[in-house]
Amino acid sequence: MEWLANIDGIDWKTLAVTIGIKVLGALVILFIGLRIVKWIAGLAERGLTRAKVEPTAVQFLRKVAYVVLLVVLLLAVLQVVGVPMTSMIAVLGAAGLAIGLALKDSLSNIASGVMLVTLKPFKVGDVVNINGETGSVESVSIFQTRLRGADNQTIVLPNSLITSDSIINLTPDVMRRIELVIGIGYTDDIDTARTVALEIMHADARVLAEPAPDVLVYSLGDNSVNLGIRCHAGNADYFATKCELIERIKKGFDKAGVSIPFPQRDVHMYHHVADGSIVDPRRLPAPDPGVVN
Repeated sequence: MEWLANIDGIDWKTLAVTIGIKVLGALVILFIGLRIVKWIAGLAERGLTRAKVEPTAVQFLRKVAYVVLLVVLLLAVLQVVGVPMTSMIAVLGAAGLAIGLALKDSLSNIASGVMLVTLKPFKVGDVVNINGETGSVESVSIFQTRLRGADNQTIVLPNSLITSDSIINLTPDVMRRIELVIGIGYTDDIDTARTVALEIMHADARVLAEPAPDVLVYSLGDNSVNLGIRCHAGNADYFATKCELIERIKKGFDKAGVSIPFPQRDVHMYHHVADGSIVDPRRLPAPDPGVVN
């Protein structure tokens, strides 16, 4: 208890002033440092934008730079308070190892974020389908990617999930193919159905002339002859054009007498007679109209 023996010799006033000055200096550095960190991050973002770096990479690199600068600022504040840097580095190393083991999934998200920015499978504004979710890419951060769905809902996906699954980019070009699979009856004329569908597609100004629209026989189904009705439209017109073509083709087929069959089943009924045998009702004699049961 040697420190208890020396407690009476401590100049508490001087100690309080010294600690107060250090804490005040640390707070001032923290306040000014936060502003400098934001300014440097914004400056880096503007520089990357002027260098015509893709918006996805700009956002990601800005956030990475912001986090790194915050760590440097925190170390500077602790040094001003009086925490020895060697001890702090040792503590940070041990803590980093423990945190790395505990947050291995988060670190995987960071690595996946770097891959997304480097490989560039999509960029901000692209419409993508990932893990069954479809939406427009809003941002790619360190841990997750944010999409905006068709119903204006926010879809947040971990970066590691994106890189481990298939990525379908629906807007790599200025146009998309509309593909409708519509069945007609086996007794209907294929050429008539093809003519009606082509006329409807050619009459729509949003349908592109090249590649030219076409109608092919895809398969002979159980209940219908399945036609593949295909054309191309601009990205912005894709959804509305597809829906309106379906409606117009249905009305055009109705007007031309082309049927769109629905699934059908043949049901056979059999009667059990007294001796236990089974009789096909089609082979039974017709009932006598004069006999009342």
